[in-house]
Amino acid sequence: MDSLYEQVKNVLEKYNQQHLLNFYDELSDVEKQKLLSQLSEIDFQKTNNLYESLINIPIPTDELVEPLDYYIKSEIPVKERRELENYGTSLLKQSNYAVLTMAGGQGTRLGHKGPKGTFELNLFPKKASLFEILADKIKQANKRYGVTIPWYIMTSENNNADTIKFFEEKNYFDYDKNMIFFFIQDKLPIVSADNGKILLSEPYQVNEASNGNGNLFEALEINGLIDQMKESGIKWVFVSGIDNTLVKVADPLFLALTAKNSQIGAKTIFKKDPYSKDWVFCRKNGKPAMLGYERITDDITNAKVGDKYLFREVNILCHLFSIDAIEKIANVKLPYHRATKKNTYINDEGMKIVPDSPNSYKFETFIFDSFKFFDNITLLRVQEEKEFAPIKDPVGVYSPETATKLFLKEEFN
Repeated sequence: MDSLYEQVKNVLEKYNQQHLLNFYDELSDVEKQKLLSQLSEIDFQKTNNLYESLINIPIPTDELVEPLDYYIKSEIPVKERRELENYGTSLLKQSNYAVLTMAGGQGTRLGHKGPKGTFELNLFPKKASLFEILADKIKQANKRYGVTIPWYIMTSENNNADTIKFFEEKNYFDYDKNMIFFFIQDKLPIVSADNGKILLSEPYQVNEASNGNGNLFEALEINGLIDQMKESGIKWVFVSGIDNTLVKVADPLFLALTAKNSQIGAKTIFKKDPYSKDWVFCRKNGKPAMLGYERITDDITNAKVGDKYLFREVNILCHLFSIDAIEKIANVKLPYHRATKKNTYINDEGMKIVPDSPNSYKFETFIFDSFKFFDNITLLRVQEEKEFAPIKDPVGVYSPETATKLFLKEEFN
């Protein structure tokens, strides 16, 4: 341990992060080993570079912003829709479709201890976790299309063991466990917004967080799952988060439209409040992209052709990627973004401080930054009350209560 300590100490001094060993002498042998092991795996140069490069990011002013075409699900003519659904159904029956669920978060904001996917809704007459709700949806699709859809679940280091244990306890929700594949996304340290110093969550533990949903491509590659998908004949992968209770995991219409038009697709909802902070789809310099709310002027948000708004399509994290697209994205570096967060930390006196306001940065990559590597993306606007009921907050529009009502309404329609 002494040699590892010296190695770690030298690295910390090089990057001015030696405060992470402030309490080393007070730790037990087990805690010392845990801390040194964690510190030895951190890329301090990357963390320092991200902090320095993302402190002040100018808003681009030289990008050409143009609208993206989109379909409106409810307005597709009946005959055309039937033909598309028949085509999508034929694709789904070919056993070349997979579902990927991003489930790396904890249920902390909901007052739930454990992975967010283990959070339960009271779906009368029984309770069901978010994982069970999703498993049931995939099983229904299997029955409908006569296949067994492979299910890939991206966890985080913080919740991977608990997630797998939960599946084991629930007997994998009667799903073929050989068709469920867990993999862990990467993580990065959380740093102080004031000075870039990495925060300790405990005297023996660095505060780290998953590095965003854009990491899924690299994580698939690192875990050998892209090759596995290709060997299994997978051609399309549907990607969504764990918390949308109304997600349609195998929508033949969406698949057909995407397969006919592009390598990637996204479902959207209409941005009802033009002044909300939701980002919207657009083209930047000819490529699909998302436009941040700080760049959405009155002219942009109100731009229309006839009665059709040009910049009101909001991303709901329901995506389709061809396997070729996934492989392509896995071999490029997506940019990092800085998110300002409120994080508990250990101060110089060893006291745990709970801040009243945001005090730290986490660094994340996002799926939407992959869009620019393609000439087109298929957008399908759906009805929010039918396909988008995420659980984000304890109360409000995106709460368990709202999601439960919408889920039950859809189930019994």
